Amino acid sequence: MAASRAAPVTTVPAGRTAVDPPRRLPLLAVEAATLLSGTANGVTSVVLPWLVLERGGGAAGAGLVAAGTALPLVLTAVLAGVVVDRVGRRRVSIVSDVVSAAAVAAIPLLELATGGLGLGAVVALAALGALLDPAGVTAREAMLPEAAAAARLPLSRVNGVHEAVWGSAFFIGPAVGAVLIGLVGAVPALWATAAAFALSVVVMALVRVPGGGRPEPRAESSGSAVRRVLADTAEGIAVLRRDRLVRCAALVAVLVSATYLPISAVLLPVLFEEQGAPGRLGLLLLVMSGGWVLGSLLQGALGHRLPRSLVLRVATVGASVALVPFVALPPYPVLLGCGALAGLLFGPINPLVNLAFQRRVPTQLRGRVLGIVASGAYAAGPAGYLAAGVLVDTTGLRAAFAVFVGAVVLAGLSVLVMRPLRELDDLPDGEGAPPGPPAAAGPVLPEPRASAAR
Repeated sequence: MAASRAAPVTTVPAGRTAVDPPRRLPLLAVEAATLLSGTANGVTSVVLPWLVLERGGGAAGAGLVAAGTALPLVLTAVLAGVVVDRVGRRRVSIVSDVVSAAAVAAIPLLELATGGLGLGAVVALAALGALLDPAGVTAREAMLPEAAAAARLPLSRVNGVHEAVWGSAFFIGPAVGAVLIGLVGAVPALWATAAAFALSVVVMALVRVPGGGRPEPRAESSGSAVRRVLADTAEGIAVLRRDRLVRCAALVAVLVSATYLPISAVLLPVLFEEQGAPGRLGLLLLVMSGGWVLGSLLQGALGHRLPRSLVLRVATVGASVALVPFVALPPYPVLLGCGALAGLLFGPINPLVNLAFQRRVPTQLRGRVLGIVASGAYAAGPAGYLAAGVLVDTTGLRAAFAVFVGAVVLAGLSVLVMRPLRELDDLPDGEGAPPGPPAAAGPVLPEPRASAAR
């Protein structure tokens, strides 16, 4: 597919005709669930560390909570993709949000019952709430190509919209959390999180999404359930090993997530907690969210006019450089301006990365490949969160910002040497894969181009 432009699949699934009208409701349902679930997680990512800081846990305690939330993701993200492919995307999305809602609601309920939760209880409930998050995220992303086809929309445009929605949730959630802390306090703010998860469940339960069931399975491997899971995971790893574009796209996703998240989840909350200004934290994250959303939408609307590989490189390097002034802990207006620019440039990255996965990964393997990539991003998170908290307590906030902003810059510069990213320019656009049966089993990925460097 990378060696020459391939025409999008145009076969019409059984039960449908070529003149069927566009159906936007399934795509709207996926995006609504993404917004609600992502916003709920964003609220939690600010409220729980803030709760620990309020009770004297210090930056190390806040980092421990953030790591405790992320650690289960390492353990479940790889398996999440296999579960999505075998159980069904829509069903997994629903179950994931049910578990998250129950775990988050348990914190204020137990707070009322016991008079105050300790750090260990907060970490345990945060970990439980995050346990199935990778499965839910993977399930919704795996439904995008079929939902795009049902809506008769180009996949690149849908990716831009999806990342705009995810970007909104990713940053609006923490912003809403910061505002709620100021209005009602940290513990009551968690009720809003539980309500958002519940609404996501309702949306996915009421709307039938094409591609929401189990993909047509390949030949079943023999042996125990554990052996079958390992075989499924090995298939996903084989895709990453064989296709250099998919591998580089995965590396970009992992590096950006691993280096940026400790800044937003630990360092910025510590900065504004010291100032007693949760509203300022909320506004900064909201401004970054606005930039992210705008960047994603611009990529979806105008990205076809420029080489995709160029856009990805400029966006990744530019976003990392925009964060450099954070090291100086500058005046608040400077933080707002740099945050808006960084968000704008981060916006196009995920739509382009997702396009590589959607066009180069077979439908029946999509869930497990996305799960493996997510596990890589999550694996680096807990270490980063813990390191950020320890650095703040031992060397100071400015030094911690210097370390993590430097890591973001190095991650951004690394895309300049990833030559297989040029194959992004060869991927076909057009409507997403039709919501019918997946491609036939067997090797469907092309051999890498001889001219691309490893």
